[in-house]
Amino acid sequence: MTGDPRVCIEGVSHAYGAVTALEDVSLDIADGEFVTLLGPSGCGKTTLLRIVAGFERPSAGRVLLAGEDVTGRPAHKRATNMVFQRPTLFPHLDVFANVAFGLQVAGVGRREQHARVREALELVRLEGYERRRSHEMSGGQMQRVALARALVNRPKVLLLDEPLSALDLKIRLEMEVELRRVHRETGATFVYVTHDQREAMALSDRIAVMNAGRIEQLGVPLDVYRRPASVYVAQFVGDANVLPVEVVEAGAEEATIRLGDCRHLVRSSRAARGPAWLVLRPEAIEVRADARGTEDSRTLHGVVRDVAFRGTGFRCRIEMPALGTQVKAEGRGSTPPFDVDDAVSIDWLPESCWLLPREHGQAVPEPVPDPDPAEARA
Repeated sequence: MTGDPRVCIEGVSHAYGAVTALEDVSLDIADGEFVTLLGPSGCGKTTLLRIVAGFERPSAGRVLLAGEDVTGRPAHKRATNMVFQRPTLFPHLDVFANVAFGLQVAGVGRREQHARVREALELVRLEGYERRRSHEMSGGQMQRVALARALVNRPKVLLLDEPLSALDLKIRLEMEVELRRVHRETGATFVYVTHDQREAMALSDRIAVMNAGRIEQLGVPLDVYRRPASVYVAQFVGDANVLPVEVVEAGAEEATIRLGDCRHLVRSSRAARGPAWLVLRPEAIEVRADARGTEDSRTLHGVVRDVAFRGTGFRCRIEMPALGTQVKAEGRGSTPPFDVDDAVSIDWLPESCWLLPREHGQAVPEPVPDPDPAEARA
């Protein structure tokens, strides 16, 4: 990142009574960047967004916008606008009046109001909707009006708090395309909050994965997915298999691991001899019908315990007696590759996995649960 950041969060902590919501969070966001705060309910992502907006004052730390300390400045005096999860339009006003409301409060002249409202509605593809009221529009259209109402003020920083979570999947996908386009065309800095890792991957320049009030990892989507910095990130972003292994040989770019009674080669420059976690994405696992006569030192045997259709293919849960756990594997196809109780073996390419450090005796972590959209608000 070059130049001064548009948003600078320095050592921000916040507590609600005895409950710590944020703990020493620092984050720089460049001018024109799209950064997503990603995490489950209660991780602190919305609290951090509200602190940037000026709706909350941090217990410690400060917020700078374009180099200016705005920590003590109220929301209406900051160069930010916020789009909430639900559009909250004024039901007694039509679309034009809803979008123009902030301009009227700011004392903008009538002619400029008309020009800027038209510009904002064109930006969100709602030309011709000026006289409609909220009960005459779909949820996606109302969220576009809310976006236009935020953009009409020409904010340098647009804050978006789960704006798509109340919409159905088809409209969410359409709105993702529109948000990317609006971001490109306005050049504004977007700070986005979501619990949906697929949404974060699709939209963001960088993702800040949050856990228990801290940023667990910050990076571009590809790095966060392929090179998670922790077991938590590996499980939350992409629902990876995390398996305990021993690194028995460690080179500059490769390592040999022992997994159960088998040995596998892993491409990793971070490996050190001793215990480690193997991060293995479900789509990286190749599942074959078990052939006991052709096994070698790499062969891991299992039994299919569940098969579920996922739209683009099938996900299998495979019980691995040698590992004392189940692994998840995904593959494309229009027919189930295996049935429940089929004997199978699994394999993967050395470059398709990742190693993380593990303490001696450290137990296999519990998977991070998928958040309930109705509850994922914090």
